[in-house]
Amino acid sequence: MSGLLGGVPQSGEIRICQLLAFRGKPAVPETIRGESGRQCDTGVMPAHDVPDDLDDEAVVTSVPEEVDLPDSDGGIEPVLPETIRQRVISLAAGAMTGLPLDELPMPLRRVAKFAPNRRARLGGQVIAMQLSGDPLLRQRLATRVVNEAGDLGASILEGVAPPAADPVEVAALAYLARPDGWRDLVERATDTVRAEAQGAATSERIRDVEQRLARAEHDRAVARVEADKLRDELARLRDETSGLREEVRSLGKALRESQAKERKATDMLASEKGRATRATADHDAELRRMRAKLAEAETAAGAQRQSAKDARAVDDARLWLLLETIGQAAVGLRRELALDPTDRLPADFVADHDADRPENANGAGAARALDADDPARLDQLLSLPKAHMIVDGYNVTKKGYGELSLEQQRNRLVAGVGGLVAQTRAEVTVVFDGAERVVGLPPAPRGVRVLFSKKGETADELIRRLVRAEPAGRPIVVISSDKEVIDGVRRHGAYPLGNDTLLRRLSRS
Repeated sequence: MSGLLGGVPQSGEIRICQLLAFRGKPAVPETIRGESGRQCDTGVMPAHDVPDDLDDEAVVTSVPEEVDLPDSDGGIEPVLPETIRQRVISLAAGAMTGLPLDELPMPLRRVAKFAPNRRARLGGQVIAMQLSGDPLLRQRLATRVVNEAGDLGASILEGVAPPAADPVEVAALAYLARPDGWRDLVERATDTVRAEAQGAATSERIRDVEQRLARAEHDRAVARVEADKLRDELARLRDETSGLREEVRSLGKALRESQAKERKATDMLASEKGRATRATADHDAELRRMRAKLAEAETAAGAQRQSAKDARAVDDARLWLLLETIGQAAVGLRRELALDPTDRLPADFVADHDADRPENANGAGAARALDADDPARLDQLLSLPKAHMIVDGYNVTKKGYGELSLEQQRNRLVAGVGGLVAQTRAEVTVVFDGAERVVGLPPAPRGVRVLFSKKGETADELIRRLVRAEPAGRPIVVISSDKEVIDGVRRHGAYPLGNDTLLRRLSRS
């Protein structure tokens, strides 16, 4: 059981705030004074710091939730009905009038200046909490209340409740004065109050039932009168209904005749609509066939025009590239047919045949021939006019950058040949197998074409197709160490070079 208004009693040196913290309850937002006189500061401004102009209605108090604690005599605070609880608060609020402020706990000083009624209304919770937890305050207030009660108060102090006394008043005085056997007085008064409340509720229910019964009797009488009126109205309506039935029969006959005419007209209209619909459908079908034939003819004509345009564009490109290659091949041919420099003069040949030469008179030997993978050979081929270099991508990268990922291999090779294009101005195409194609490749450098073979096709087949597409006579260089690729492109007039040649050339750059 909980105390009055959930108030928290205190005994000895136990503080309410400590008990609340132990039980997980919210702290009381006031300074609470126990029997020992110690205070538990909850962070709320004390009463003497409250501004004088604070509105009375602004006084807000807060109490913790109900905590079951023993009172000062070792028992449990009884739970009081609402009427007894309000009477206890009212008596205590009235008894506070005239008490010095220094005899009141700090939470009550804020409401002590109010009138008793307002004090009980605004500070009722704080008053109840202090009565439950401060025996000294309760004793002071009980003395004043008992004295004001006169004979009833004297009887309560003796532990006797007069039979004719108000049980609410008896319970409130016994709770405050707490004489010997006060719990029995409070319990008996509480039982009496509850019995009176139940009796009043029962009487109210009986009155309500009687009122409902009277209303039911009245409603029954009204219903009888209404039933008589309805019977008369029903007889009148039956007479009218007989006349209406005759009229309905004649109207029904006319309606059936009109419906028969309407059905006949509807059938004729449906047949006409059917013929019109069939004619429209035939016309639409013929129109669709004509449009389909027209679309097919337009598509065929467009395809022929596009095919002729593409063929003409390919022929023009091949012819332009061939003429450009032939036009610039003369310059390259003259440069390519020039004799290698020599350190022997015509007199040297005469000397060899017709005179003796001193010892160690011969000069250095002939110039060194180029190796198969010498980058100089690649530079010579790329210096030819309109040269086109086709690179077998993964064949080169897996030989030169096999430790890197495929993406890093592609990026490094494309960046390297981009620098080579910037130096030689040659056309470069790098071909990769489409099986590992990824999305989001970085843009290729200017002059570098990056291709991936389509699904079902390898990079080797794409390289041979690129070589076959070039016109005869154009310098085509294929970088690959794949023997099948080398043999295939060589038959079509390309110059195959191993991947080491390109790797050495790129490393030199």
